[in-house]
Amino acid sequence: MQRSLPAAQGLYRPEFEHDACGVSFVVDMHGRRSHEIVARGVQALNNLEHRGASGAEKNTGDGAGVLIQLPDTFFRAVVGFDLPDEGSYATGMAFLPRDSAECATAENGIAKLIEDEGLSLLGWRDVPIDDSMIGSQAAAVEPTFKQLFVGGANGLDMERRSFILRKRIEHEVEGVYFPSFSSRTMVYKGMLTTPQLSQFFLDLQDERVDSCLALVHSRFSTNTFPSWPLAHPYRYIAHNGEINTVQGNRNWMRARESLLQSDDLPGDLSRIFPICTPGGSDSATFDEVLELLHLAGRPLPHAVLMMIPEAWQNHDTMPEDKRAFYEFHSTLMEPWDGPASVAFTDGTVIGAVLDRNGLRPSRYWVTKDGLVVMASEVGVLDIDPADVIQKGRLQPGRMFLVDTSQGRIIEDDEIKSALASEHPYGDWLHEHRVHLDDLPARDYLVPQHGSIVTQQRTFGYTTEELKILIGPMARTGAEPIGSMGTDTPIAVLSDRPRLLFDYFVQLFAQVTNPPLDAIREELVTSLGATLGPERNVLLPVPESCHQISLPFPILANDELAKLLYIHEGGVDGYQAFAV
Repeated sequence: MQRSLPAAQGLYRPEFEHDACGVSFVVDMHGRRSHEIVARGVQALNNLEHRGASGAEKNTGDGAGVLIQLPDTFFRAVVGFDLPDEGSYATGMAFLPRDSAECATAENGIAKLIEDEGLSLLGWRDVPIDDSMIGSQAAAVEPTFKQLFVGGANGLDMERRSFILRKRIEHEVEGVYFPSFSSRTMVYKGMLTTPQLSQFFLDLQDERVDSCLALVHSRFSTNTFPSWPLAHPYRYIAHNGEINTVQGNRNWMRARESLLQSDDLPGDLSRIFPICTPGGSDSATFDEVLELLHLAGRPLPHAVLMMIPEAWQNHDTMPEDKRAFYEFHSTLMEPWDGPASVAFTDGTVIGAVLDRNGLRPSRYWVTKDGLVVMASEVGVLDIDPADVIQKGRLQPGRMFLVDTSQGRIIEDDEIKSALASEHPYGDWLHEHRVHLDDLPARDYLVPQHGSIVTQQRTFGYTTEELKILIGPMARTGAEPIGSMGTDTPIAVLSDRPRLLFDYFVQLFAQVTNPPLDAIREELVTSLGATLGPERNVLLPVPESCHQISLPFPILANDELAKLLYIHEGGVDGYQAFAV
């Protein structure tokens, strides 16, 4: 892909340019809906065109999209059938098969599931589009666009039941994808360049389409191929960066599904499994888990902080109640580590958060009339400096949040203090958390020198590893430095004994990111881990944190003996950890 950059001039240097996805949101702090907010969101998206990408075909983009509030007045004017009160129906933007017969089959399957879930089908609307400007590659896989209207509940119950319905449709009806299905928000997105979005979806040009917020995204597909469904925003987020721990996060969510129950989500939840759709991107997976945590009863900022906690383990000055909040939730869910900048909204609150390292910076502006703009960079909208009353940048681990129902920006300290005080997390941890040092000492066998070669063979250490890695570590007490590249065969294809953890190597996102240094970056890194049974992540109780806390993943023989024989001797409270 060719690039054309300006020549070096003044303080500008082309070698400092970086490519990445672009994310932005525009919101009226006081919740005043208008088409102007939608238009400004589209304008911000167009100004982030350089953060998206296209291949050899310039009119086929990696993806662009916008999330807005559900335009109730507009839909009442155009759908051609009666709608219940606002909030008592949900609208789904549907990507359906191109073939008319397959599309009809999909619609019939959807209608059966709507009835099965006790909801009512209000009608379908053909989404007006103009696809004359898109490239042949995008056109070849272009879906049929329709909007589905469903009633039968109201408020948050409508939101939850439409979530269940959408998950069932995507699992049980072939060739169907819903960018959004909500009583609160609507998404227009696709395999488009940023200028094409409003040209393609004609609704975005209609003055009757109004919203008090607009979340937009320009995609550079680093980890997955471009496609219509993988454009952002998703149902709750738009994401710039990578979730480098995503494979482990997915595996843990799959493992937790057998425990999932919720009084807020109706029926047997197994009908919506798997929660994480196979083949989805890291952003799509993050969105699916965030959606589940939120609709199962947590406020959206709470769910976000569970998944992207700030660095708390080595933060000596952090208030104890906030530390207890993070420590308790670390027993429920592991962090979804970036680098990541995630913008999120439920249609009422809208905000953004950076991961603990802050490697995907974003900036925000606030104007006199209550307009708030957040973006990956400065300049997505032309705003008179005289109108700006506040500006700043997102900080590592900090949350920026606008609540349109309260008409104000809620500061990071206020958000986290309120969440930390909801429950006595510190008391729960003191009563139920077990530290490795607190376990009673146990006898263990001291390894004999004559068994070293046998153990080397058993564990698969090679001469290279002994000379280049283990030897220098033993002599200097420091981590050896070597090349990041390796031509070692993957463990399952090797004919030699391999270390157990070689079979579980984490698959990182295919983007070059600097490795973390647990010594020099101790504030934002932690080697701690927990052992023990997990409970239902959707219904936390004090006993959820009844686990063993390990400061390091490497155990000495006496520490391993403590764990192996933890159930012996009648020590109260440790029977749950028996192995």
